[in-house]
Amino acid sequence: MSSVKASDADAFFKEVEAASKKAIWCALATVAGHQPRVRMVHPTWDGRVLWFATGPESPKARQMAENPSVDIQFQVAPPDFIHIMVRGRAELCSAPEDKQRAWEVIDYDLTEFGSTGPDDPNFLPVRIVPQRVELSEMFGSANRRIWRAG
Repeated sequence: MSSVKASDADAFFKEVEAASKKAIWCALATVAGHQPRVRMVHPTWDGRVLWFATGPESPKARQMAENPSVDIQFQVAPPDFIHIMVRGRAELCSAPEDKQRAWEVIDYDLTEFGSTGPDDPNFLPVRIVPQRVELSEMFGSANRRIWRAG
Protein backbone atom coordinates (compact mmCIF):
# COMPACT_ATOMS: atom_id res chain seq x y z
CA MET A 1 0.00 0.00 0.00
CA SER A 2 1.17 3.50 -0.72
CA SER A 3 -0.19 6.86 0.32
CA VAL A 4 -0.84 9.39 -2.40
CA LYS A 5 1.28 12.52 -1.95
CA ALA A 6 -0.46 15.88 -2.15
CA SER A 7 1.61 16.69 -5.24
CA ASP A 8 0.27 13.55 -6.97
CA ALA A 9 -3.40 14.02 -5.99
CA ASP A 10 -4.58 15.53 -9.29
CA ALA A 11 -3.12 12.66 -11.32
CA PHE A 12 -4.53 10.15 -8.82
CA PHE A 13 -8.05 11.57 -9.10
CA LYS A 14 -7.84 11.52 -12.90
CA GLU A 15 -6.94 7.83 -12.70
CA VAL A 16 -9.79 7.22 -10.23
CA GLU A 17 -12.25 8.98 -12.54
CA ALA A 18 -11.10 6.98 -15.58
CA ALA A 19 -11.43 3.70 -13.68
CA SER A 20 -14.82 4.73 -12.27
CA LYS A 21 -16.16 5.30 -15.78
CA LYS A 22 -15.50 1.63 -16.53
CA ALA A 23 -17.87 0.64 -13.69
CA ILE A 24 -21.44 1.16 -14.89
CA TRP A 25 -22.94 0.97 -11.39
CA CYS A 26 -21.55 1.11 -7.90
CA ALA A 27 -22.79 0.64 -4.35
CA LEU A 28 -23.56 3.39 -1.86
CA ALA A 29 -23.69 2.55 1.85
CA THR A 30 -25.63 4.82 4.19
CA VAL A 31 -26.69 4.39 7.79
CA ALA A 32 -30.30 4.08 9.00
CA GLY A 33 -30.34 4.21 12.78
CA HIS A 34 -27.59 1.74 13.63
CA GLN A 35 -28.00 -0.41 10.51
CA PRO A 36 -26.16 -0.13 7.19
CA ARG A 37 -28.16 0.25 3.99
CA VAL A 38 -26.65 -0.42 0.57
CA ARG A 39 -28.05 0.42 -2.84
CA MET A 40 -26.81 0.86 -6.37
CA VAL A 41 -26.12 4.40 -7.63
CA HIS A 42 -24.28 5.99 -10.53
CA PRO A 43 -22.09 8.83 -9.25
CA THR A 44 -20.00 11.10 -11.46
CA TRP A 45 -16.62 12.60 -10.53
CA ASP A 46 -16.21 16.37 -10.74
CA GLY A 47 -12.58 16.90 -9.82
CA ARG A 48 -12.27 15.63 -6.27
CA VAL A 49 -15.98 15.34 -5.48
CA LEU A 50 -18.70 12.93 -6.56
CA TRP A 51 -22.24 13.83 -7.61
CA PHE A 52 -25.34 11.71 -7.95
CA ALA A 53 -29.06 12.44 -7.91
CA THR A 54 -31.93 11.23 -5.80
CA GLY A 55 -35.36 12.41 -4.76
CA PRO A 56 -35.81 14.60 -1.68
CA GLU A 57 -38.16 12.04 -0.10
CA SER A 58 -36.06 8.96 -0.90
CA PRO A 59 -34.86 6.73 1.94
CA LYS A 60 -31.23 7.47 1.07
CA ALA A 61 -31.88 11.24 1.26
CA ARG A 62 -33.45 10.84 4.70
CA GLN A 63 -30.57 8.63 5.86
CA MET A 64 -27.88 11.03 4.59
CA ALA A 65 -29.68 13.99 6.19
CA GLU A 66 -29.58 12.18 9.52
CA ASN A 67 -26.05 10.80 9.13
CA PRO A 68 -23.94 12.16 6.23
CA SER A 69 -21.22 9.48 6.54
CA VAL A 70 -21.18 7.28 3.43
CA ASP A 71 -19.06 4.67 1.71
CA ILE A 72 -19.07 4.16 -2.03
CA GLN A 73 -17.58 1.16 -3.83
CA PHE A 74 -16.91 0.95 -7.56
CA GLN A 75 -15.98 -2.45 -8.94
CA VAL A 76 -14.56 -2.79 -12.45
CA ALA A 77 -14.91 -6.32 -13.81
CA PRO A 78 -12.07 -8.39 -15.26
CA PRO A 79 -9.86 -8.12 -17.14
CA ASP A 80 -9.18 -4.77 -15.39
CA PHE A 81 -10.44 -5.88 -11.95
CA ILE A 82 -10.09 -2.42 -10.40
CA HIS A 83 -11.51 -1.63 -6.97
CA ILE A 84 -12.34 1.92 -5.82
CA MET A 85 -13.49 2.73 -2.30
CA VAL A 86 -14.61 6.22 -1.29
CA ARG A 87 -15.38 7.22 2.28
CA GLY A 88 -16.85 10.67 2.68
CA ARG A 89 -19.59 13.00 3.74
CA ALA A 90 -22.77 13.50 1.78
CA GLU A 91 -24.12 16.98 1.21
CA LEU A 92 -27.74 17.27 0.08
CA CYS A 93 -27.70 20.24 -2.29
CA SER A 94 -30.75 22.43 -2.79
CA ALA A 95 -29.06 25.72 -3.77
CA PRO A 96 -29.85 26.63 -7.40
CA GLU A 97 -26.16 26.89 -8.34
CA ASP A 98 -25.46 23.41 -6.92
CA LYS A 99 -28.47 21.94 -8.70
CA GLN A 100 -27.33 23.52 -11.98
CA ARG A 101 -23.76 22.25 -11.52
CA ALA A 102 -24.95 18.73 -10.75
CA TRP A 103 -27.30 18.77 -13.75
CA GLU A 104 -24.38 19.72 -16.01
CA VAL A 105 -21.86 17.28 -14.50
CA ILE A 106 -23.84 14.08 -13.93
CA ASP A 107 -23.01 11.85 -16.89
CA TYR A 108 -26.36 10.17 -17.52
CA ASP A 109 -29.74 11.39 -18.70
CA LEU A 110 -31.54 12.49 -15.55
CA THR A 111 -34.82 12.82 -17.45
CA GLU A 112 -34.89 9.01 -17.68
CA PHE A 113 -35.37 9.02 -13.90
CA GLY A 114 -38.21 11.54 -13.92
CA SER A 115 -36.33 14.80 -13.39
CA THR A 116 -37.33 17.63 -15.71
CA GLY A 117 -34.37 19.92 -15.07
CA PRO A 118 -32.26 21.55 -12.39
CA ASP A 119 -35.29 23.52 -11.12
CA ASP A 120 -37.36 20.36 -10.59
CA PRO A 121 -38.24 20.15 -6.87
CA ASN A 122 -37.96 16.34 -7.10
CA PHE A 123 -34.31 16.60 -8.23
CA LEU A 124 -31.97 16.47 -5.25
CA PRO A 125 -28.26 16.40 -6.09
CA VAL A 126 -25.94 14.80 -3.59
CA ARG A 127 -22.32 15.90 -3.41
CA ILE A 128 -19.90 13.48 -1.78
CA VAL A 129 -16.81 15.11 -0.36
CA PRO A 130 -14.25 12.32 0.05
CA GLN A 131 -12.18 11.94 3.18
CA ARG A 132 -10.44 8.81 1.88
CA VAL A 133 -10.17 7.27 -1.60
CA GLU A 134 -8.58 3.89 -2.27
CA LEU A 135 -7.68 2.67 -5.75
CA SER A 136 -6.44 -0.88 -6.13
CA GLU A 137 -6.56 -4.04 -8.17
CA MET A 138 -7.66 -7.52 -7.16
CA PHE A 139 -9.72 -6.39 -4.11
CA GLY A 140 -6.87 -4.37 -2.68
CA SER A 141 -4.19 -7.02 -3.00
CA ALA A 142 -2.31 -5.29 -5.85
CA ASN A 143 -1.27 -1.72 -6.67
CA ARG A 144 -3.15 -0.32 -3.66
CA ARG A 145 -2.98 3.46 -3.29
CA ILE A 146 -4.79 5.61 -0.74
CA TRP A 147 -5.51 9.34 -0.77
CA ARG A 148 -6.63 11.07 2.44
CA ALA A 149 -8.04 14.57 2.79
CA GLY A 150 -6.00 17.12 4.66
